[in-house]
Amino acid sequence: MKTNKRLFLLLLSLVVSVSALYAQSKKEKKEEKEKAVKEVVESGNFKIDVSRAYPQGGRSVQLSPSYSLELRNDSVFSNLPYYGRAYSIPYGGGDGLRFNAPLETYKMETKKNNAIKITFITRSKEDRFDFFIQIFPNGTAAIDVSMQQRQSISFSGELILPL
Repeated sequence: MKTNKRLFLLLLSLVVSVSALYAQSKKEKKEEKEKAVKEVVESGNFKIDVSRAYPQGGRSVQLSPSYSLELRNDSVFSNLPYYGRAYSIPYGGGDGLRFNAPLETYKMETKKNNAIKITFITRSKEDRFDFFIQIFPNGTAAIDVSMQQRQSISFSGELILPL
């Protein structure tokens, strides 16, 4: 009987110590990811793979993996779809949110919840775009785009981290 109690206590202490190690490593991984997200965003060169679009007044749209928004060397490379109402566009529909252009203004700030808020303005030959990006510590991102010639649209996606 004493042997069974000792065996039980030994197994119980083993389970408790393994779960504590697992929880600690999980916490360390989370902190490492938060640090990597912050470093990538603060470098000013990053890419967000967009997975969902949220048009104004419509249902959300699941997107294929080919859509993205990239900031590099004071320029924006936008390859985003547009769903919504356009007020004045070129014949044939125009390029929408598919353009490469320099940034006119750029502002980055860290919020209380460690999310990073980025705002910038850019122009293409068709329109002026006001981008509002929020990147969360876990690497997810929310993008809101306001335009002069089209309705606003929002996107969600994931920050691409280096390996």
